[in-house]
Amino acid sequence: MPTEIERKFLVADAGWRRDASTPRLLRQGYLALTERAVIRVRVADDTHAWIGVKEHRIGRSHGEYEYAIPPDEARELLGLCTGAVIEKRRFLIPVAGHEWEVDEFLGDNGGLILAEIELGAEDETFERPAWVGREVTDERRYYNAALSTRPWSRWPEAERG
Repeated sequence: MPTEIERKFLVADAGWRRDASTPRLLRQGYLALTERAVIRVRVADDTHAWIGVKEHRIGRSHGEYEYAIPPDEARELLGLCTGAVIEKRRFLIPVAGHEWEVDEFLGDNGGLILAEIELGAEDETFERPAWVGREVTDERRYYNAALSTRPWSRWPEAERG
């Protein structure tokens, strides 16, 4: 199974906006959520879409398959998803040879901003920009699948990082 290695962080301040790309609007939902895997449908800017199977486990590495599908079909599949459809704006930010993805969530997850970096190895070093806050890679509640069933807006204030 292809492996994705990523780390996830809360965003500490708006300094990331200075170097951010034009955002893409992402809508994604989950057709299945099990202890072992999730099946995700994602639409980007209504022009590109994918279906993916992602190993559902805590940590930096997980298996993932992803395939392009027609956007019209993906929009139909979003109507079959369990939980809420996640909406977010994704910005790309180059930093010292890596590309950070910053997701600014909308709707019931509005106010939550997360940064992710994909790496080639779990122990790969990378520059951590000043706007990157606390790491939440090992906190399942920050995973998109979890946010689809328990949105950030419903968390008690003390749990919001």
